[in-house]
Amino acid sequence: MNTILLVDDDVELTTLLQEYLVEEGYDVATGTDGGTAIAAAARNSVDLIVLDIMMPRINGIEVLQRIRKLSQVPVLMLTARGDDIDRISGLNLGADDYVTKPCSPGELAARVRAILRRAHHSGTGAAPEALRAGRLVIHPGNRTAEWDGQPLELTGTEFSLLEVLARNAGHLVSKEDISKRAFGKPLTPFDRRIDVHISSVRQKLGLREEGQSRIKSVRGQGYQLLLD
Repeated sequence: MNTILLVDDDVELTTLLQEYLVEEGYDVATGTDGGTAIAAAARNSVDLIVLDIMMPRINGIEVLQRIRKLSQVPVLMLTARGDDIDRISGLNLGADDYVTKPCSPGELAARVRAILRRAHHSGTGAAPEALRAGRLVIHPGNRTAEWDGQPLELTGTEFSLLEVLARNAGHLVSKEDISKRAFGKPLTPFDRRIDVHISSVRQKLGLREEGQSRIKSVRGQGYQLLLD
């Protein structure tokens, strides 16, 4: 059973979401401030954190920054409708996804399932063979990656995205295909999640010798992982 931590100072909403997720088969804990989330990440005691951005004392963006210094635990952000700046900031700092408030319990549960599917791999059978694309090595079994022999610190979402590009290294992958294969959902209009996650992965891969990004973008079409 996966353990989820809901952190939001809206007690009524938290109670509603908790009851729904428990019915979906999750073990759900709650908190009303960012300190609860930071402590859970430090203890590695939860499988996913649902974190509201607008909270007293420490806002969700700062909490996420602190969490990412401690852990790569998946984080799903709750954001206000139309608050694009906070959404992009959260994704840039390593959030795996976001849901706009007010949200239905069903929508939240669907996002939780998608993130946990990406974050966890089956422990049965032989470990999948490592995938190599130039100096990049992907280990699907434990969802880790290396560049030039050095480990890459990737969130679960970033790993899923990079794996899709690595399996098609040297070829253009459309944003629609990336969304379906990496995130398990169709691309929606004006959705910038992929672009923001790509930006983060680019920074972690560094530049090619000629100063070019290792992930090429083709405007309006998609992305391509370039082989050195």
